[in-house]
Amino acid sequence: MKQRMIKVAAVFLVMAIGMATTMKVENNRYFDILKNIEIFTNLYKEVNTYYVDEIDPGELMRTGIDAMMASLDPFTNYISETDIEGYRFMTEGRYRGIGAQSRKIGDFVTITELYQDQPADKAGVKVGDQVIAVDGKDVVGKAPDQVNDILRGFPGTEVELTLRRPGQKGDIKLKLTRDEVNVPNVPYSGMVSDDYGYIALTTFTRDAGRNVANALKELEAANPDMKGVILDLRENGGGLLNEAVNVSNVFIPRGELVATTKGKVKDWDRSFKTTGQPIDVDIPLTVLINKNSASASEIVSGVFQDYDRGVLIGQLSYGKGLVQNTMDVGYNSKVKITTAKYYIPSQRCIQSVEYANGEPVHIADEKRTPFKTRNGRTVLDGGGVKPDVYIKKASEGGVIKGLIDQHLIFDFVTEYCLGKEKIAEVEDFHFTEFDKFVHFLSEKEFQYDSESESLLKKLQKASANEGFKFDSNIKNIQLNIEEAKKDEVIRHKEEIIDQIEKEIASRYYYQLGAIKMGLRNDAEIKEAIAVMSDPGRYNKILAKQ
Repeated sequence: MKQRMIKVAAVFLVMAIGMATTMKVENNRYFDILKNIEIFTNLYKEVNTYYVDEIDPGELMRTGIDAMMASLDPFTNYISETDIEGYRFMTEGRYRGIGAQSRKIGDFVTITELYQDQPADKAGVKVGDQVIAVDGKDVVGKAPDQVNDILRGFPGTEVELTLRRPGQKGDIKLKLTRDEVNVPNVPYSGMVSDDYGYIALTTFTRDAGRNVANALKELEAANPDMKGVILDLRENGGGLLNEAVNVSNVFIPRGELVATTKGKVKDWDRSFKTTGQPIDVDIPLTVLINKNSASASEIVSGVFQDYDRGVLIGQLSYGKGLVQNTMDVGYNSKVKITTAKYYIPSQRCIQSVEYANGEPVHIADEKRTPFKTRNGRTVLDGGGVKPDVYIKKASEGGVIKGLIDQHLIFDFVTEYCLGKEKIAEVEDFHFTEFDKFVHFLSEKEFQYDSESESLLKKLQKASANEGFKFDSNIKNIQLNIEEAKKDEVIRHKEEIIDQIEKEIASRYYYQLGAIKMGLRNDAEIKEAIAVMSDPGRYNKILAKQ
């Protein structure tokens, strides 16, 4: 009895020591937090009071906040009051503003896309217009986010844009009335051949699942003999997790696990299952993904892969397996914090573990952990979802990447469209002036670094560091590369024309025009049709390897 009491006492002593240690660790942690907050507050006050030049306190604090967020992952962000409209657009597919997309080209924020029948379109703004001033305030040299902060506002309020239009003398002033801008998440669905349907899903905003379901029902009603469907998730950066569940539910039965989230706060861990009746669990399905398919897109494509429900075609996806929650932090501001990782049905997480300049770094297959699909196929975690059928894209590198990165296709199309009020319908339009484009590149003195040149520069640097002398050899290789590059534009003529035609179509027929034009020459669409047209191949891809 005495020995038993001694054992019990020893257990309680160990527990007490453990609790005391835990409390000490927690107390030390809270002390560190309070200490550093006080240091930061004092530093902020002293700098604002005594720094030699005048400082904007809000801008200085934003710099500190952004630096703190940047030390974490790329998806943990501070959302100020002026950023709220952008946040609404990402989650709801709508925002208050003028209905235009822009990016910085040179010194100017340039209009790159218009939404049909929205304020900017109605007022006569054109793609390619450079924004010089907003309400009389000079914005040359400003970042797109800074300009968009000014352009967004309550419906019914006015804003005046001063624009510089290429090919036109003098600046243009246009008055726009802001409105509630709604952008459809399923901008197009239709038949891409006699037997196969197509649904484009551009973002997982509100009602994405319902809209995909309606698109599939309409396709099947209008085409009762339809033999398969293509779901296009390329360039889809994700959105709402519940909509990923709803989109999955269109093609898989009720009660199937879609995703599990696990984080530091165990009470927040959750499993998400389909809850509704599916539209069609049997129709052959192909899913298109690329390097910009992220988050909810990766959940959906990964779910279909894990359940062997459809064939994935394209390129390795982005690799975002993180869940964010948004909290209010006062004064109409929010913070979006990564609180968990999500795991798809095979229990793999596709999160990239390495980043460079905010972009995921490719992880070699041998460093990724294998998991099994329902049929026993091997799939890998980390670094994105790997397609079942890989299609190399010309735009991944080389001359086409150079043309896109330097905005030369965009600039050429802006020049090409000058004075053209309309073009033929998308189905009938063909760009036939490639010689003009080649001449345009010559005038712009187009140069780009090929992959071979990038590798050669690394070799040159490494050999110099190691004391090897390959200068003459490297120079000869460089000359050979330069000679080969002269023919690159001509060799990629078809792919470049495809890019030009899509850009031209978007100028006259908006987002819908670009999608329909892209379908005409789309290698992934052709491969999807080929896979579904061959039941033996389709079933073999989805069977155990």
